[in-house]
Formats: sequence, C-alpha cells, structure tokens
Amino acid sequence: GRAPPTESPPHSLLALGSALIARGEHPLQVVYPYGYRFLLNEPDKCRERAPFLVLLVVTEPKDVAVRDAIRQTWGNESAVPGVSMVRLFLTGVHPRFGAPLQWLLEEESALHRDIVQQDFLDTYNNLTLKTLMGLEWVSRHCPNASYVMKADSDIFLNVGFLVRQLLQPQLPPKKNFMTGHVYRNTGPLRSKAYKWYVPREVYPNDTYPPYCCGAGYVLSGDLAKKVYGVAQTLRVINMEDAFVGICLYELGVSVTSSPGGLFHVFQLEYETCRFSKLVLVHRYGPADLLRVWPDFQGGNKTCPS
Repeated sequence: GRAPPTESPPHSLLALGSALIARGEHPLQVVYPYGYRFLLNEPDKCRERAPFLVLLVVTEPKDVAVRDAIRQTWGNESAVPGVSMVRLFLTGVHPRFGAPLQWLLEEESALHRDIVQQDFLDTYNNLTLKTLMGLEWVSRHCPNASYVMKADSDIFLNVGFLVRQLLQPQLPPKKNFMTGHVYRNTGPLRSKAYKWYVPREVYPNDTYPPYCCGAGYVLSGDLAKKVYGVAQTLRVINMEDAFVGICLYELGVSVTSSPGGLFHVFQLEYETCRFSKLVLVHRYGPADLLRVWPDFQGGNKTCPS
C-alpha cells in the first residue's frame, strides 16, 4: 500500500532532503535526492525513431493486472494508426515486499520491455521521484519526442482524440507547452491529517503556481528535458503535480488550460459519445477499461459531431 504522508521511510524524499540540508553536504543546498539507480531500464526504445508521443504511466510494482489492461487498451503503441508512440510504466521498489515482487517485475519486464524502475521506495510521498524518473528517461533516451504524457494508471485515456484533436501530428510540435486540467490559486495543506500535507519548511509559500492535475497532463518534448533539469536546483516537494508547476514557474513557462474540460479528472458515468469527446476520465480500473475500449477502436460513426 501507500505510506501515510507523515511517515518518512529511509528513501523518502523528505527525509533525504532534510538530511542533506542538516548535514550541509551539498554546497549549493540543492536537495534533489540524487543517486537513484535504474534497476530496470529501456534505453533503446527511441533508437529507431523519435516518437510523436511518449506515455509515462505511473504504477506500483504489484499492479500487474492494471499494466496488462493498459497494454491492451489506451497504452497499446499501435492505438493510433500512423502515429509513433512509446509506452513506459514507471515504478519504484515495494516498501515491504521488494524482493519477491522484484523477481516478478523482472519477468514482466523481460516479456514486455516497457517497465522503468529506480531504487527509491514506491510510496505515495515519492510520486514526485517517479515523475522525475520518467522525465530523466525522456531526457536521456528519447530527447526528440514531440510530446510526453504523464498519466496515472487509474484513468481512461482517449488516446486517439488526444493525438488527433489536441496535439495534431500534421502541425509542427509545440515548444514550452503543457496542458491538462489546470489548478490555479491553490496552496499547500498544512494539517498532518491530510494525505497531501506539505510542511512549511518543505514549501514555505502559501500558494502554488498554476499546475496541471497529476491524473494526466501533456508537455512538449523539449519541456520534459527543461523540467528535469530545473528540478535538480529546487527543493523537491511530495505533491508531484504542484512540484512540476513550480518547475514551470522557475522556467518562466505558463500552463495552458485545455479547452472545454477535455481532461475530466473526476469520475464520470460511462457514456460512449460523452467519452469520445474527452481526453481522459479519472478513476477507471482494468475491468472497466477492457469493457469500454472496443467502443473506441476504428471509426466511431454513431456519435453526433
């Protein structure tokens, strides 16, 4: 499961950051927790050609059924004919069952070649590290991708609509671009009772810069490298999506609100024609994905335009 936010396992970014500051070991007081190693990597995914879209899907080590459902549905690299896509699942090390799950994960990785893992603990507080690992992978191994999407694993993603309507492969790729469901004028929760608790010493400001909800957001390929770079000069916070917003603010890049609520980050009862005009819907499990996905294969002629 996910550790409550107040716990600090040894690999937790909060514990590590605080320890670095306390010991003064980094001369610039940079508290990006350096030094995570790739346990599973796919360095050659983009060697043949730069993909139009890289899907970075956040999962936990035990989520085999979730990954399998995504591979068969919106994460299928052939889901959008004529458009080159790369799918990667991002994961850390299970806090309690690391060794037995590692063996299974390595088997799954050998079969599908789509899992990237570093040696940080896979906890809720370390979601930021997971996203940064994905951006590091893009920076190192896929720097010429046109777009990158970070997605939670419990979403329905209308990947064809995303590519054809929003990103439009026929146009030159955008630069310094990020879009999703934008939160503005929100701030850190200071009570330890909350899952999203952020102590003042970790982030002193009362408001976050505008940021995209972490359920799913899209950024231009050039921005993936820049966000990863600037992250290493900042104090990492445990709110992954807000932290990416802080990185954008430091870069002087504005987030773009998606037109018409295309990123539906809340639950929504399934209705084919409604879903056909959305990029994503949150809170979708593997069984739901497998059930509705056939409606989105091939041309859907039954919905009014």
